Amino acid sequence: MNKAEFFSQNGIRSPLEKQNEMKAFDRGARPRDVKGKKPGRRYRSRSHSASSQDSYSSASYTGSSSDEEDEVPPREKDQKNSKGSSDFCVKNIQLAPVGRKEIEIAEQEMPGIMALRKRATLDKPLKGAKVVGCTHINAQTAVLIETLAEMGAQVRWSACNIYSTQNEVAAALAEAGFPIFAWRGETEDDFWWAIDKCIVADGWQPNMILDDGGDATALMNRKYPAMFKLIKGIVEESVTGVHRLYQLSRAGKLFVPAMNVNDSVTKTKFDNLYSCRESVIDSLKRATDMMFAGKQVVVCGYGEVGKGCCQSLKALGAVVYVTEIDPICALQACMEGFRVVKLSEVIRQVDLLITATGNKNIVTRDHMDKMKNGATVCNMGHSNTEIDVNNLRTPDLIWEKVRSQVDHIIWPDGKKLILLAEGRLVNLSCSSVTSYAVSVTAATQALALIELFNAPLGRYKADVYLLPKKMDEYVASLHLPSFDAHLTELTEEQAKYLGLNKAGPFKPNYYRY
Repeated sequence: MNKAEFFSQNGIRSPLEKQNEMKAFDRGARPRDVKGKKPGRRYRSRSHSASSQDSYSSASYTGSSSDEEDEVPPREKDQKNSKGSSDFCVKNIQLAPVGRKEIEIAEQEMPGIMALRKRATLDKPLKGAKVVGCTHINAQTAVLIETLAEMGAQVRWSACNIYSTQNEVAAALAEAGFPIFAWRGETEDDFWWAIDKCIVADGWQPNMILDDGGDATALMNRKYPAMFKLIKGIVEESVTGVHRLYQLSRAGKLFVPAMNVNDSVTKTKFDNLYSCRESVIDSLKRATDMMFAGKQVVVCGYGEVGKGCCQSLKALGAVVYVTEIDPICALQACMEGFRVVKLSEVIRQVDLLITATGNKNIVTRDHMDKMKNGATVCNMGHSNTEIDVNNLRTPDLIWEKVRSQVDHIIWPDGKKLILLAEGRLVNLSCSSVTSYAVSVTAATQALALIELFNAPLGRYKADVYLLPKKMDEYVASLHLPSFDAHLTELTEEQAKYLGLNKAGPFKPNYYRY
């Protein structure tokens, strides 16, 4: 089969077709619209779940196959892997070799989870575990999925975000025999169907949930309550999902123990702060080719994600404003040299607006009406609720697709705003996140699963728990050898003076890093 035949049979545009399309665009033609949709004003059906429309990674390189459109929806395809299994649903199983290379690259940059895999392979601490997973499907989480399998677990996995799946990685996992139900660009119906396929299958009774956003937990609790009560534990890594768990707990509807990974030190400090510090710039550069020096930027929220964003933007010469509701976070921003303002005070002058609060309606239609021509709006929080995108889907505004995950919103007077990823998490939709930071989070998730699955009856009640401090320290220690870091050891006298065990934990639970 030659290249032209391969592109044609798999519904992929060839490089020549792309080049001709760009030439047409340069002559004034609009970019190719979705088949069956009218150009210009577009009203697209997308998932409305709190997590599926928001937050680890999108395609890890520009021009990924994930960006290609396919005339045949994945659910209508008859696909089998090389072993003859059809217990999966991905965009194109033929992309598996490319995805496998992506996974191998990620493994090299994920020392913690790989060390954990090596140490736990013989013990099989998750033997008997049947895990329903609902997270981003990318090279980094593929490393986690394969690690859980090495530990003895059986898994069924779907995506928590309709735009963050790497199609080639999903194909590689399906080829390896994992029941994966995910592809980039799912619809609302696809999203819930995929989660349902992970919960219900012949000969399958799940006993663990690994969630990112709470959608798998919510669906099982609502649709399969008897099955939900048989779950041994839930591991949740996002702000949105943890918020949902605490709501269930307060309402007396959380019938199983849950581990709040999001608020573990290894998650908040390394994934939220250090990863976002790098990925926010990467995603904005890829999506808009923006130069940051001299730009006026407002970051809504000065938590760990907001801190990371502000640090990198300031380092590149941007003038950064911060909005905050918490006086402690606001004071931290002031001490770092950022001016704390109300959004209404600077909305008319900013070039770039980034949300990172985890709240809703942070940027309203009224705010965007006042923004200047050419300004860019995007979200770094987990949920897609921070920017009021629904009120941009009105007859008076025109949506014009510029490139994948980049839209012009055109006002009647000709003003254009650039909206990235339709308000979903921009770093996962427009670029990728650092594998190293994900290694820290993935190792934390794996240990949380092991703890809940192997805990003796009665250790954990139907409530939300934080990961023990000793486990946080263990996850950090797994990553130190990659930096050739050498810890100082306490003497017996020093340990006695501080009232500590020489092996840790070294800080009390109330310590703030």
